[in-house]
Amino acid sequence: MSATRTLRGLAMASHPGPTVAVTTLVTVVAWSAGRDATGCLLVAAAILTGHLSIGWSNDAIDATRDTSVHRNDKPIVLGLVSRRTVWIGAVAMLAACVPLSLASGLLAGLAHLVGVAAAWAYNLKLKSTVISWLPYAVAFGLLPSFVTLGTNDTWAPWWASAATALLGVGAHLANVVPDLADDAATGVRGWPQRIGRLSRYFAPLPLAAATVLLVVGPPGAIGVIGWLTLAVVAALLTVIVAWKNAPFLVTIAVAAVSIVALVLRGDALVP
Repeated sequence: MSATRTLRGLAMASHPGPTVAVTTLVTVVAWSAGRDATGCLLVAAAILTGHLSIGWSNDAIDATRDTSVHRNDKPIVLGLVSRRTVWIGAVAMLAACVPLSLASGLLAGLAHLVGVAAAWAYNLKLKSTVISWLPYAVAFGLLPSFVTLGTNDTWAPWWASAATALLGVGAHLANVVPDLADDAATGVRGWPQRIGRLSRYFAPLPLAAATVLLVVGPPGAIGVIGWLTLAVVAALLTVIVAWKNAPFLVTIAVAAVSIVALVLRGDALVP
């Protein structure tokens, strides 16, 4: 197996979209919260290695299931990379994530590592249980504290932690919707699978609630941008409710607004 083919397979198995998005988001939030260049690089490295370990372990664990339903979007199924190689990559990134997380401070590092452990627990077992949403809530909910504990040794405000936890739950629902048929065929019975098609309509709700918290939670006046943000989310939710066949990209747009709101209020994370 050529090195280029293997690297392509590893890139695909890393779940590149979420990995790049979350790494970029948390790094930008760290910058907006006051981290210097070195601190931002450490945050980026910790988040990236953590997510690579999560993505690769997910594909390695699910390889047999993915093969049984002919998931042609999965590199192990396509033969681009071996399951063993993906497992080695996952363990190597997990090992690298530990010192990189702790480089931001003991409490900050532990906060991030608990989140990574929650994601691994999801991959190993919890994705097929009724509490499949919980690892997402824990992992995303701890991200603001990873930033603030590494910046000035304080836990993130409640509204930031609650908002990112809701973002995590919304991401879980949004991530599962395209795979409902394959999950049903392979016996995956997590929370979204039990809800079924209604997951499509539930997904925007925690995302919208996260946006509201990020706008009204920080101290001070909401301001014009805040009101515009709420108006955009209200309009998107109206489209989803009124148009039953609305493209799922509308839900993703709600998530995007939430993310923008988090970045804009990054300065309110630290006193």
